[in-house]
Amino acid sequence: MAKLTARAFGGLLSLLVVLAASLFIAAGTLAYWQAWVFLLVFTVSVVAITVYLIRNDPPLLERRVNAGPGAEQQTGQKIIQSVAAVAFLGLFVISALDHRLAWSLVPIPLVALGDVLVAAGLFVVFRVFKENTYTAAIIEVGVGQRVVSTGPYAVVRHPMYAGALVMLVGVPLALGSWWGLLAMVPISAVLVGRIIGEEDFLTKSLAGYVEYRNSVRYRLIPRIW
Repeated sequence: MAKLTARAFGGLLSLLVVLAASLFIAAGTLAYWQAWVFLLVFTVSVVAITVYLIRNDPPLLERRVNAGPGAEQQTGQKIIQSVAAVAFLGLFVISALDHRLAWSLVPIPLVALGDVLVAAGLFVVFRVFKENTYTAAIIEVGVGQRVVSTGPYAVVRHPMYAGALVMLVGVPLALGSWWGLLAMVPISAVLVGRIIGEEDFLTKSLAGYVEYRNSVRYRLIPRIW
């Protein structure tokens, strides 16, 4: 358990260092209050989720720390994960460059809305974790895994990605950037590719998924897709 905790918080610390470095180096200054507030909101939210998993669902935490392109089993998903990582980092770099070059002027209420969206998106992810202990970071089917159709899974088939999408839309706003939203184009594209690949795999590998897919119509956004 101690090793798992160390891995989880070590990975989180590494992520925060990368994000902070990307933001403040690209911005060219530490006087970027939007970035500080975002990092606080993001850190508190993710630490809370991690502590919950340590106390209540260590096996799920183990599945979550086994992540990244190298952990994927399918070549297509390795590529998708690699592109997603670059696009994710680009979201922060573009937003910080926007701050440095003063391309955008985002009103403070919208900056606050962005932080709310970040926290709300991560809360949706938390709800997914509570509902489905088999929410791995890679595409796989665990031993004893079953279809979950309750909670957020009754609304869309991929609620974790829906929560992540809400969070990601909130990031550029929280950082005071309109131009950062451009990074959502490649992010959305890889997210769609990820979902299509995951659904194909689950249809073939998880008993009952075809019936679930037929009963819950929308994949990511209700009434849209």
